[in-house]
Amino acid sequence: MVDDLAQAERPQKRHLFRKVLWLVAGIMGTVILMNLFFPDIDLSTEDRIALIRIEGVIVDSQATVGELKKFGENPSIKAIVLRIDTPGGGVVPSQEIYDAVKRVRNKSNKAVIASMGSVAASGGYYIAAATDRIVANPGTLTGSIGVIMETANLEGLLQKIGVEGVIIKSGKYKDVGSPLRKMSAEERGLLQAVMDDVHKQFIEAVAEGRAMELRAAQVLADGRIFTGRQAKEAKLVDELGDLEDAIQLAAEVVGIEGEPKVVEPRRRFSLRELLDSKLSMVWPKLDVQPGVSLKYLMAF
Repeated sequence: MVDDLAQAERPQKRHLFRKVLWLVAGIMGTVILMNLFFPDIDLSTEDRIALIRIEGVIVDSQATVGELKKFGENPSIKAIVLRIDTPGGGVVPSQEIYDAVKRVRNKSNKAVIASMGSVAASGGYYIAAATDRIVANPGTLTGSIGVIMETANLEGLLQKIGVEGVIIKSGKYKDVGSPLRKMSAEERGLLQAVMDDVHKQFIEAVAEGRAMELRAAQVLADGRIFTGRQAKEAKLVDELGDLEDAIQLAAEVVGIEGEPKVVEPRRRFSLRELLDSKLSMVWPKLDVQPGVSLKYLMAF
């Protein structure tokens, strides 16, 4: 009788064990799928600080603007720290990130603190100027407030190898900056006027962000670079310190006591980015941009 009862209980235990196993597997599978297909879901209500990294040459603003928007709309994120480690880049993407920082501050009422890494120059400084406070390391290279446009005149080289450049255009200035011929004085003046206007936009952004007189900003906006310590003396940065100091400053500004919890954007897995990063170790990536290109970029 006892043996019969024991034999009857064994299938029940195995059945219960299978149910528990399937339940655990189902929960784990759901978590994995949620993280894979919905990485931006955030159910936390704890006060936190977001950390967004802007690294390398700035060629596109989409990812950073999206991260700023997401954290700006999250009520549990009380402040954002921008870790800026870039020599700058394109004028438009730098301006778009600058505008996104201002929107987060003004519309979402979030504190934004800039933390400068090894280099935070030109377009990198343009973005930093939009933040509430700027923290730089003493040895950070920053400044380089200016605009650069680069082109090459290949006419002499083409003549030497017996190649003639042919241009068909519909307007007088349609091929301005063409590498196939020498630039005229009139064309140089036209491009210089464009450069001066974009440079003025940079100076105005610095003057507004740093609460400077326009004349004072102009004096510093000749393309020179500063160390973090020199930049503090010139009132281009507020404090000297590292990333941890910037995070602690952000916590103090918004009233978070103790060790602040820091979150970073989750990166979606991209096979293309993985392959690009691996291939770039073997073949350097060529960045060829035909025509005129304006850059807020430190030139070396």
